[in-house]
Amino acid sequence: MGVIQQQGTRSSIFLLIGFIIGAINTIFLFPKVFSQEEYGLTRAFIDTATILSSLATLGSLPVIYKFYPFYKSYCRPKENDLPFITGAICLFGFALICLTGYIFRDFIIRKLGKSPLFAENFNLIYPFTFLMLAYAWMEAFGWSFKKTVITNFLRETGIRIITTVLILLAAFEVISHGLFMNLFSLVYLIPVLILFMVLVSTRQWKFNFKISKVTRRFKTKMLAFGLFVFGASFLNIASKTVDSFMIIGLKGLEQTAVFTIASYLVAFMDLPLRSINAIATPVLAESWKEKQYDQIMNIYHKSTVTLLVSGLLIYFGVLLCIQDLVSFLNAEAWSEVPVIVAIMGLAKLIDLGTGVNGQIIGTSINWKFDFWTNVLLTLMAFPLNFFLIKEFGIVGAAVSNLAAMSIFNVIRFLFIYRKYGWQPYRFTHIKVMITGLLIFLLVWAIPHLGNIYIDAIFRAVLFGGLYIPAMLRMNVSDDFNAVAARMWNRLKRRPKP
Repeated sequence: MGVIQQQGTRSSIFLLIGFIIGAINTIFLFPKVFSQEEYGLTRAFIDTATILSSLATLGSLPVIYKFYPFYKSYCRPKENDLPFITGAICLFGFALICLTGYIFRDFIIRKLGKSPLFAENFNLIYPFTFLMLAYAWMEAFGWSFKKTVITNFLRETGIRIITTVLILLAAFEVISHGLFMNLFSLVYLIPVLILFMVLVSTRQWKFNFKISKVTRRFKTKMLAFGLFVFGASFLNIASKTVDSFMIIGLKGLEQTAVFTIASYLVAFMDLPLRSINAIATPVLAESWKEKQYDQIMNIYHKSTVTLLVSGLLIYFGVLLCIQDLVSFLNAEAWSEVPVIVAIMGLAKLIDLGTGVNGQIIGTSINWKFDFWTNVLLTLMAFPLNFFLIKEFGIVGAAVSNLAAMSIFNVIRFLFIYRKYGWQPYRFTHIKVMITGLLIFLLVWAIPHLGNIYIDAIFRAVLFGGLYIPAMLRMNVSDDFNAVAARMWNRLKRRPKP
């Protein structure tokens, strides 16, 4: 966990900065500058481009993660044809997306009847999708080259800074709302150009048009692996975005805007997981290759503890401040945000508490199981979302998410336990949950202080001031303690004025 811990700390800092900027955009700027329908349109752009760019990869990105160690071991950089092959596949996939969109355009527009603004701006999906696809493709090589800090900075922080600039330009009427939507569809352009230069500067990223010996040797395995993991990844993304698409289709863009704010607050809990996943994936792949099973189990155990500690900190902290947020928005239209955050946050907490189980399965020889669990997740998500959203609106989407994610992670946990005998949980996990809940209830019981800003800051600081020292004192997570120790040492070394 040494490399993971070191790079994970730096990545987490950028992720945190990015989230703060994103929170300003999501909670303060977007609702004040744009209408609910326009705000919902930006979420529709992101979710649609996410699923289409994933589809356009045609399974090439998992091949990069899994097989790059073999290319690194057996090919010189100028002989490595992996960038050319995967790049060509992505371009072909994007062409298929464009062709399909052109053929079925009228059908798609009809299905967006309750979201006319989305139908009017549907063509902007294509540049958004292409740039997101290009970034995801280069990001896969960035992870393999252990450039996770810069890739996380660009995706999580850089894009949000660009978005902030665009919103402010619209707020001060430098650009129209229509021009904002056009520029928003190009938000990945600058990160794509920067990451391209970073990869070129490594001198490991070459375009070799001649088929290498590694490709000839592993082509059958690469094809099978790519298709299966692609299917799993695509279905996983589909299951996570189906709620937004069904809200758009069944309830309209206004309700999508409400769901966006709630989802973003829950997404804060994802920050530690994203950071660890980016760094743990190549380490796990290398560990499987070298048969370092003790290291895999160690990563599995430590990830569950670290992510649970971090997840509870964020989940309870958000819940303590959520009513103040609704009061700030000052509109009955946002009143469903707290209950959605509570339900979806619980689902995310369950996901975090199972650690890097998906990465362990996906990088092992049993990677096909990853596909089948994602098939199950999608099969559950579609009918659950359809009936619950139709009946209960966006609260139904949150309940659907909780049910599907719980079953999904229980199945993955049982598979790893039965296959390898690995069970990452200890009494430590129970201590973390009980301690976190008691501190949350203590802070929750304090009467409201009257001013929403003072109340929110007071509750957040008090909870963090009690929870973090409690976790450090109990010594539940070596990684959590090490990160805190490094940050404390840096503060002590800072020169006094």
